[in-house]
Amino acid sequence: MSIETEALLQEAKESIEAAQNYRSELQQRLHGLSQARKQVRGSASQTREALQRHFQELQAAVGRLLTERLSVLLQEVDSIEQESVSPLDDCQKLIEHGISTADELLREGEAALRCGISEKEEQLGSFTKKALQIQLDSLPEVPVLVDVPCLSAQLDDSLLHAVRERVARHGSVASHPPVQIEELVERPGSVLVRWCKVDEDFSPQDYRLQYRRNTSSQYEDAYIGKESEFLVMHLDPHMDHQFRVCARGEGRTEWSPWSVPQTGYTTLAPHEWCPGTEGFILSSRKNIAMRSEAQASQGRVLYSNAPTYFCGQTLTFKFSAAGQLTKQDSVGVSTDSQSGATSLQRDKAVCISTSGAVFVNGKEMTNQLPAITVGSAVTFDMEVVNLFPVSANNNHDGASFKLRVTIGSGNREVVFDWLLDQAVDCLYFGCSFTHPGWKVLVF
Repeated sequence: MSIETEALLQEAKESIEAAQNYRSELQQRLHGLSQARKQVRGSASQTREALQRHFQELQAAVGRLLTERLSVLLQEVDSIEQESVSPLDDCQKLIEHGISTADELLREGEAALRCGISEKEEQLGSFTKKALQIQLDSLPEVPVLVDVPCLSAQLDDSLLHAVRERVARHGSVASHPPVQIEELVERPGSVLVRWCKVDEDFSPQDYRLQYRRNTSSQYEDAYIGKESEFLVMHLDPHMDHQFRVCARGEGRTEWSPWSVPQTGYTTLAPHEWCPGTEGFILSSRKNIAMRSEAQASQGRVLYSNAPTYFCGQTLTFKFSAAGQLTKQDSVGVSTDSQSGATSLQRDKAVCISTSGAVFVNGKEMTNQLPAITVGSAVTFDMEVVNLFPVSANNNHDGASFKLRVTIGSGNREVVFDWLLDQAVDCLYFGCSFTHPGWKVLVF
């Protein structure tokens, strides 16, 4: 085969490979386009259903309110009518009784005038006596019309105008939610969710984060507040979860539309304290440790159940209760779970004491962090700086592995290099407290 043929063959192979890559890229874009169309049509269908359901419910509710108000007003009309007509009925009965009495008296008087002479005197006397008893000059008082209720309906036509204006402004259709999930970061047994505002004209007052398993149809609240990130804990590793966020505008009561749901998961097992350590009580999930009364006079280190902390992660200790301060009390990480140790202030460990002092391989640094109190959160971040043997000229006592450590507490942090004699890819975490009352959550 000639050189030209080989060149053409090679060029043909490269063209075929380029065409395959091009087709693959186009197919991926076509899939993305299909997902975008599905999102538009799906969200449009859901929005239609939501609008129809809302306005049907609103229409029914307004109808009930109008019916209830009409019933109240009609009852008021019935009450006024009954109260007003009742004395008129009594007066009518009195007048009708008087007319009946007068008719009877007239009949008796006419009969007395027509009777014979022998009976006339007796009949006229009886009639006259009866007429005096009836008091023909006494008449019942009939109220004048101005004193009698004249009912009317007072209807404010401005209500319809106000309702029309409110209805015209009620509801809106948004093509994009004002906030979107920006990042999902896996953490041990949890996912850190970060979100951001995408509508510059929207002023958020609060955010609301929800999540659900992909196998579940119901979302549940994970966070409501002003922060723009939250660590959703107690998630099963390798299980897909969906996250969504919305916001409430400044001075508003209703929530904005939900962001586009994002799927995330964690492959990292949750951090757990080692059970069975004397002097410590653990929560059911083993991520909370409390120093008990047992052997309160002796210090003891509680380690993690396994070396689950890896470089590149953030390890956080959150304190929900505090006991008496002792110099040996501390939280931190170590390369091993040395049994019998009374403190993390030792070789092959870095830690911060409850007073805020930082220890590296058992030696106290000059830098000081705030003392640990109830509500304190201490974070450890580590990254590999040097995987190769450090030269003898550097005089690092034969250390061959270097980690850059950042310890944060409050609004301050300390950064330093931790020198080890061998490489490590995972670390234990631990805590040691002499006195009872300390309670710490690790995540």
